[in-house]
Amino acid sequence: MADHVIPHFQNDGGVESIKIGTREFMCIGATPPFDHPHVFLDMGDETSIVCPYCSTLYVCDPSLKPGESAPADCLWVAAEAAE
Repeated sequence: MADHVIPHFQNDGGVESIKIGTREFMCIGATPPFDHPHVFLDMGDETSIVCPYCSTLYVCDPSLKPGESAPADCLWVAAEAAE
């Protein structure tokens, strides 16, 4: 069983890049129902990665926690998980 939750990020605002506090995450594109297939991305040793579906550039920012993003509204939490 997984010992941590993989954060999910979306780009409803259409920003060019999103700073995140992790190197492993899921990109969903936009808030459902306008999402693309939820794709797992892993930066490895790199500091950035581009989503192959929506072309959002994700940049790892070590000053952010794993579940944080800048802009802050790019972190996505499923409605049932938020309750």
